Amino acid sequence: MKTSRTSPQSRSLAALALAISLVLAGCGGGEAPADGKSGEAESTAKAEDGKADEKKVEAVPVEVAAVAKRPIAASFSGTANLEAPGEAQVVAKTSGVLLELLAEEGDQVKAGQVLARIDPERPRLEMERARATVRKLENNYRRSQELLESKLVSAEASDQIRYDLEAARALYQLAQLELSYTNIVAPIDGVIAARAVKPGNLIQLNSSLFRIVDTSRLEAVLNVPERDLATMQEGLAVRMTADAMPGTVFEGVIDRVSPVVDAGSGTFRVVTAFPGGEGLRPGMFGRIEVVYDQRSDALTVPRAALLQEGGETSVFAVRDSKAVRVAVELGHVSGDLAEVRKGLDEGDQVVTAGKVALRDGARVEVLNPPAGAVAIDAAQVADAAKAGR
Repeated sequence: MKTSRTSPQSRSLAALALAISLVLAGCGGGEAPADGKSGEAESTAKAEDGKADEKKVEAVPVEVAAVAKRPIAASFSGTANLEAPGEAQVVAKTSGVLLELLAEEGDQVKAGQVLARIDPERPRLEMERARATVRKLENNYRRSQELLESKLVSAEASDQIRYDLEAARALYQLAQLELSYTNIVAPIDGVIAARAVKPGNLIQLNSSLFRIVDTSRLEAVLNVPERDLATMQEGLAVRMTADAMPGTVFEGVIDRVSPVVDAGSGTFRVVTAFPGGEGLRPGMFGRIEVVYDQRSDALTVPRAALLQEGGETSVFAVRDSKAVRVAVELGHVSGDLAEVRKGLDEGDQVVTAGKVALRDGARVEVLNPPAGAVAIDAAQVADAAKAGR
């Protein structure tokens, strides 16, 4: 009878298998949960946290403004430099040395007032010579008439003397005129804007001596697009502010409107007029607004709320904490306001800041709620606090 024996190699393999089983049992850790409820609760909490985070991300912070009735004016705005339509260059009508200067820059002058004097001696002597010639020919003509009556001189000779007398008289008048030109006079009323000569200067014929500007009336020319041709009418009121005088508004009117549109620029000229004085000066840069229509109770929204896309104007209205894109029909647009004729009602809230990140139907968080809404929220919080007590 043979006795069975286990080989040493088999015993080693069995011991290794037992050791691996013990190690695996130790890696299992503590006790397993009696059921799967704890795992499910943990999963539910994580899901709710994820939803809360997702909800917080979806709410876009925005600022809103209320649709309200306000006065609005339809206007055209442009810029132009002021010009003086009454302006004249005073030029010398004769030559000579300037002896006397009677006016200076900034002086108010009247038409005909003497501004300067040129040396008159030479023109005066020319005038005296012409006058002597006239007297001589007057005597000759008088004697010729006496001789003609006595038939001692021919009619042709008497007529020749008469013609010479008329020519001499014309030369005498010309000499008188030349002498008068030695007094430099103002051609218009106004203020002397520039003086170009000094006493002792040799004045040449037609040289510029003074520039006179009539500041009692100033004009500014606007180049208006042709689409506004029907709205620009003579007599419409205009307002102007000058960069040199901030905070001051000057009133004027449209003086004339060009009936022709420039084909190159697509604009037409509108000339506005302003009374002089009050600090306005020719050459000033002005910002001009022409008001051609006014409404006292127009339904308006801030221009910051407007969206332009595909030729359509729309806004984001806040309804039930969501942004709803609403197409609107605009009326007049002036300054920071735009008139809404269709699409919104008074009291609606429109998004003015943060609309770039919005999509139709997106949830929003209003950062500047209306005062009434803030008061209601405060009352609700107070009621909830009382109920909690």
